[in-house]
Amino acid sequence: MEINVLQQDKNKLKFEIVGEDHTLCNLLRKELWENSNVNVAGYSLEHPVVSNPVFVIESKKDPKKILLNTINSINKKLVDLKKEAGKL
Repeated sequence: MEINVLQQDKNKLKFEIVGEDHTLCNLLRKELWENSNVNVAGYSLEHPVVSNPVFVIESKKDPKKILLNTINSINKKLVDLKKEAGKL
């Protein structure tokens, strides 16, 4: 997976996620909205076959830190899910 930063300011981060689709982006968007410091979290995907999603995060604090914390939160939830699935 490759991430291309398109714009990075104090309170805004715009990036492209190469090779991904709605599955990852919806998960990331939903989790970002759980953070009270996030003002805007969304993405656009022109066409799932020929384009890459472009994500925008606008926040009260450093959007890069918020993104990294969000990814860590998602990872923890997935580890917990894997443990639970192992009990089946």
